[in-house]
Amino acid sequence: MRIRVSILFAGYLGSLITATHALQADQAVLYSNLEDRPSVKRVAVIGAGSAGSSAAHYLRKYSDDLAIPVNITIFERNAYIGGRSTTANAYDDPLKPVELGASIFVEVNRNLVQAAKEFNLSTSSLSRVRTRLGNDAPILGVWNGNEFVVTQSAGNSWWNNAKLLWKYGLAPVRTMRLMRGTVSKFFSMYDEPYFPFADLTQVAYDLGLTAVTAVTGEQYLREHGIADLFAREVIQASTRVNYAQNLPLIHGLETMVCMATDGAMAVEGGNWQMFEGMVQASRADVRLHTQVTALDELGNGTCLVRSTTTDSATAAQDWREELFDTIILAAPYQFSNITINSPLAHVPDKIPYVTLHVTLFASPHLLSPAAFNLPPGQAVPQIILTTLPADEPASARPDGVGSPGFFSISLLQPTMNDRHTPPRPEYLYKIFSPDRVNATFLSRILGLEKTSTPANDDDDDPEISADDVSWLYRKVWQSYPYEYPRVTFEKLRLSGDRRGEGIWYTAGIESLISTMETSSLMGMNVARLIADEWVEEGKEEKVRGLWP
Repeated sequence: MRIRVSILFAGYLGSLITATHALQADQAVLYSNLEDRPSVKRVAVIGAGSAGSSAAHYLRKYSDDLAIPVNITIFERNAYIGGRSTTANAYDDPLKPVELGASIFVEVNRNLVQAAKEFNLSTSSLSRVRTRLGNDAPILGVWNGNEFVVTQSAGNSWWNNAKLLWKYGLAPVRTMRLMRGTVSKFFSMYDEPYFPFADLTQVAYDLGLTAVTAVTGEQYLREHGIADLFAREVIQASTRVNYAQNLPLIHGLETMVCMATDGAMAVEGGNWQMFEGMVQASRADVRLHTQVTALDELGNGTCLVRSTTTDSATAAQDWREELFDTIILAAPYQFSNITINSPLAHVPDKIPYVTLHVTLFASPHLLSPAAFNLPPGQAVPQIILTTLPADEPASARPDGVGSPGFFSISLLQPTMNDRHTPPRPEYLYKIFSPDRVNATFLSRILGLEKTSTPANDDDDDPEISADDVSWLYRKVWQSYPYEYPRVTFEKLRLSGDRRGEGIWYTAGIESLISTMETSSLMGMNVARLIADEWVEEGKEEKVRGLWP
């Protein structure tokens, strides 16, 4: 759930249409001659977000390379592929998708960049999207609830940099050096000798990352000589928009990730298309609208999966019980609603997640200068990030939103409301906030006359005229963990000890770094570990004469 904004240095539903019978036939080609080959591996992937889609995709790649027959089934309780990467259609028009979840990725995100290329997806840079707006508003401002402490104009990178250096001295330069040095350690996780890693805690320790996750962002920056003023006004604005967390709470590694914004981009039409492409390439049997309800390990290396599929048209339910050799749980266990009836070697801890309210809306109005204490007629920044005033400590509330009252407001793009008579130009906005955005708030930021909210302020906000807010869409996410400092992380294997069997787990990486890319890395990593164990199993069975 990230909307990245380059503050430093200006270089910066659809549905998956797949015929199940065709997929099953495609997989069956791999094991038409079973008497001469090892048994078909049956893998259940639970969750079709970044981690699950990547696990299926790379498991297919590895198994094909190794000539190991595998049958992959993906269970997804939602109606779409992509998990927290999905879109909403402005004005309910499928030709106007707007990112609702994970908004961007960056040029160093190896898996996602490769997926966009492999599946021939067009991408747009963040700067290209912003230049389409064509007004004179500053591109970005950091609001502390009383004033804009930082503003950045479009197309004047030297002037933006000069202003930053004049106000903050060498803090911007030191921050970029620190970020690059810190984040570069993480990218070693993609390559030998660290990849594939069987223990996330161990690899993080070996790479020196636990020293960064052990302290808060505030502590890490101070240890490296980054001035508090720059940390509060610039870096904290980035941790709030990306993770809804302030520097005294978020750990140092995630703080540095927030500043790695070079080459920010998005897939045109929605980032979910990368994961749809992975799922299609995996040739998996995809079960949308399907909730896995229970897992029972049977003691013979197999697991009974119970699931319920709900027909979206009739609400009729279909219950199934199926056997699998390997389970990949590619979603946070605490939100999975799965009962595991057999004892696990490791049970993932229940940890606090951020409850993030995302509000999309369309309006013919630009943001009101008065709402941000600006003179009449002065343009409001197109992207508003927030931080806390110098005299306001981080709130006791976990979200710590403080006096600004929200984490970000973005004017996404100009659009045309074809439902209006006659059609009229409007603007699409996105708000990140810890609480539901009500009619009073929308009226205030748009400069409307409404000053109070009735007791029954329902989801449609009827007290705001459709002439002022023509379309509104709300979504509440459990978007990412509170990234408190820690030095241990969840096990990758919850049960089983060999032959790729048992229950594997991907969501532990979210407490280290929570992004689409890191979830994809974990899916790829688990797939490789499973494939490697299959190879070792084959070697053992060949020695025993079980394989030709």
